[in-house]
Amino acid sequence: MGKFELMALPYAPEALEPVISKETIAFHHGKHLAAYVNNLNGLASPPNPSPKGEGSLGELEMLKELVLHSEGAVFNNAGQILNHELYFGQFSGDPKSAPTGKLAEAIARDFGSFEAFKEEFQKKGATLFGSGWVWLSADKDGKLVITQEANAANPIQKGLKPLLTFDVWEHAYYLDYQNRRPDHLAALWQIVDWEVIEKRYESQP
Repeated sequence: MGKFELMALPYAPEALEPVISKETIAFHHGKHLAAYVNNLNGLASPPNPSPKGEGSLGELEMLKELVLHSEGAVFNNAGQILNHELYFGQFSGDPKSAPTGKLAEAIARDFGSFEAFKEEFQKKGATLFGSGWVWLSADKDGKLVITQEANAANPIQKGLKPLLTFDVWEHAYYLDYQNRRPDHLAALWQIVDWEVIEKRYESQP
């Protein structure tokens, strides 16, 4: 695999409206994410793919390697591509609206309730200073944690498995919500596909 590629969205550009507009998708995916991909392709050769890595899985593993073992512009662009692929891949216009099974049990165990988890997650997203991401991740024992990551950082740098993320860079919401970051965060729950998050939680590291 010679070059990183812009991910294809798993839904139509208008599928997430009114939570995320078609116009925001055009800029966020079609301009910002595309720029990170173009930048990275100009900066670095992808690491050797995992023997098991095929297609998009192979690229995801290569991005993780760069995030863990690079710095400067390579890290920033690789981190943003990885973050955005997880971000855009977790939404649906017809989502499973709440977690079930092992993930639901873990949320209840570690946060008290699904509603308490959502409240804490939104608060961490609203109070992150500047640009970055708020994440739900699992540690090696399956315990869930919420972290704030600045700029292009990703929880894998802390030995965690990222499950769910909300992007709090202004380009993620400004066309639709202007400076109302908390309103944007509250609305995103309507399009989170918990089936995707459950699969991430139950998959092997």
